[in-house]
Amino acid sequence: MPVSTTIQVAGVKDAINNLKKLDPELQKEFKTKATDIAQPAIDAGKKAYEVLEDEEHPYALSGMSRRWTSNGRKIFPFRLNKAIKGVQMKFDTRRKAVGVIMILQKDVATAVWETAGRRSTNRLGASLGFVASDQTRILKPAIEKDIAKVEREIEKIVKDAIRTVERGI
Repeated sequence: MPVSTTIQVAGVKDAINNLKKLDPELQKEFKTKATDIAQPAIDAGKKAYEVLEDEEHPYALSGMSRRWTSNGRKIFPFRLNKAIKGVQMKFDTRRKAVGVIMILQKDVATAVWETAGRRSTNRLGASLGFVASDQTRILKPAIEKDIAKVEREIEKIVKDAIRTVERGI
């Protein structure tokens, strides 16, 4: 249940997949460039979680520090260091993928904390406070200020990748 923000440009999946077909090193280089471009947004997401270390204003419910499982799957405890490490970038070029380049939260407990009560009202979401259906509590607002710049730069390297693929085929 990762929390994510998606950057989409038409033809990205094909371009990334075709780069790999031409030369796997070209795809690695593309992914490295894209990660470097998105790094300010990733860092902003991580920094937003660091603000939660304030002892006077608890961010999570007391029970979230205990072990919770659902159908044998570990959900909690919520740990701030795991929340910070969980902000990552992912490339998904599968045919049915919704987004191609995503900044997401890989830690399950943090993803639950970010989105609880978003789709439907429940006790956990009500206890944590309202969050709109297209928002998260911390990650999305933290990275939104950098997204426009990231999208412009990603679009440039995607166009370069498309040109490379067209020349190579």
